[in-house]
Amino acid sequence: MRILHTADWHFGKTIEGRDRGPEQEAFVEELCAICLDEAIDLVLVAGDVFQSPNPSAAAEELFYYAMDRLVDYGRRGVVVIAGNHDNPERIRASSPLADKLGITLVGLPKDMLYSSRPAAGDKVRRINGGQAWLELVVPGVEHAAVIAALPYPSEGRLKELLTDSLEDRDLRLEYNERITALLRHIGGNYRRDTVNLAMSHLFVRGGIESDSEYQIQVGGTYAVDPAVFPANVQYAALGHLHRPQYVGGSAAPIRYAGSPLAYSFSEAGYSKSVTVVNVLPGQAADIREIFLASGRSLVKWRADRGLGQVRDWVAAGRDQNAWIDLEIRLSMPLTMADIQELRGLHPGFVNIRPVMVASDSDEGARRDRIEGLPIDQLFIRFYEQATGGAKPDDKLVELFLELSQNNPEDTAVEAEVKSNGEGLL
Repeated sequence: MRILHTADWHFGKTIEGRDRGPEQEAFVEELCAICLDEAIDLVLVAGDVFQSPNPSAAAEELFYYAMDRLVDYGRRGVVVIAGNHDNPERIRASSPLADKLGITLVGLPKDMLYSSRPAAGDKVRRINGGQAWLELVVPGVEHAAVIAALPYPSEGRLKELLTDSLEDRDLRLEYNERITALLRHIGGNYRRDTVNLAMSHLFVRGGIESDSEYQIQVGGTYAVDPAVFPANVQYAALGHLHRPQYVGGSAAPIRYAGSPLAYSFSEAGYSKSVTVVNVLPGQAADIREIFLASGRSLVKWRADRGLGQVRDWVAAGRDQNAWIDLEIRLSMPLTMADIQELRGLHPGFVNIRPVMVASDSDEGARRDRIEGLPIDQLFIRFYEQATGGAKPDDKLVELFLELSQNNPEDTAVEAEVKSNGEGLL
């Protein structure tokens, strides 16, 4: 059986208000092309289909379009689970229609999945199932797949109070034990003559996060050990972490497919991909990463030589089809005309962060001003800047002067104030 693992589509997500819809549409087209080229029998979508529990109509339309294309008129299996960003009821709402095409939509960890029959012809169908698991038959494949399909398993979605304790350690242990018990129970349906798969949307310790991921664990409470997966799982397909990666520490191969697009500048430089798994019953899975070409890259520019350097980079055609986080070092603040020019130079500028750098002459003048101030005035300025503008009362200034005059290390005290003041002025 040839399986494609993908996750974290986040349809509807923008970057600082910039629309990512065209990039997401291009990803869907590329994904469908990969399924054809690789003769994929089964697609696993491991959660976070949408960015919001209440997605836009455009995001939902793109999801349904993707499902229709991927299932290929019922000839290819598709299993989708809800992630922490998804509304589980919304994900599974169209199940009565989806089931007839061979699409399985799972919203909550305790959803019951029953056998299904296609509307007509030789189509993908579920021939068995139960709580968060299904057995799937795909036309042209001699063996069935038994899949543990566990959507985002928070306490709220499990509808369980795992422990009365408020200690993080107790919560972590109880959560880990509960997920282990769930997966081991589901794993009791695995057989030697089936392809045995697990999919979930959760944080497994050892995975590397990025800023674009909404934290699904609090103090590590919703993080689990890799050993929660049964040893007879041939492949564990995970969602949540946006960097494609394996997680060690388990007898089963555990992998995050990653997001198809870079969704924050902490992901600058990430290669985006989907995972293709070729597996037979009782044999080790052959796992391969296929890199994606769709989507604009996210890059960081640091212009140490000011606006002129940015002009030169744009004129040279640097990163023409990218979203850019620009840090520009300046000796004078940007004017509105400068900002408008930057926006016109490159449509991909998402953030423009000026960093003021003093020239040698400015630094010398500032030092002269500081050196010329009486110690009480220097203290007042230092206090104002350290407190965000609050002025010290007269008694506090008098106390400082008294301490600086009476302290045998008064020279050191004065030097420290001048040093701090110089850094803040």
